[in-house]
Amino acid sequence: MSELAFRDGVMDRIRIREPRFDEHAFLFVLSALEFAQGRQTERRHLSGRELADACRDLALARYGVLSRLVLEHWGVTSTAHFGDIVFALVDLGLLLAQPTDSRDDFVDIYDFAVAFDRNYPWNVSAVS
Repeated sequence: MSELAFRDGVMDRIRIREPRFDEHAFLFVLSALEFAQGRQTERRHLSGRELADACRDLALARYGVLSRLVLEHWGVTSTAHFGDIVFALVDLGLLLAQPTDSRDDFVDIYDFAVAFDRNYPWNVSAVS
């Protein structure tokens, strides 16, 4: 989703609803949703874990070793924050949720330090 799609007051409504996060965090989560859907054989509802994993994978693909710093710059420091962003988008009618979906589905899926730092897929073959 492009930044242009957030014109006409949508971003203003998001900022009022969830001011903790930079607008790029919302765009990133929407991109991660599309990224995750692209890995499926057909479009379907994604679990909190699936979306959080897609956020990790997309961040690593886009930002590499700087992934955690980029997310932190946007105010995102845990997988629970992905849930807060998703449910802000649901509350504004920009995403749909199932009745069984919960913010708790995003809590403690992975630790950012482990996912983005310790488990970073370094290319050891380049270091010789």
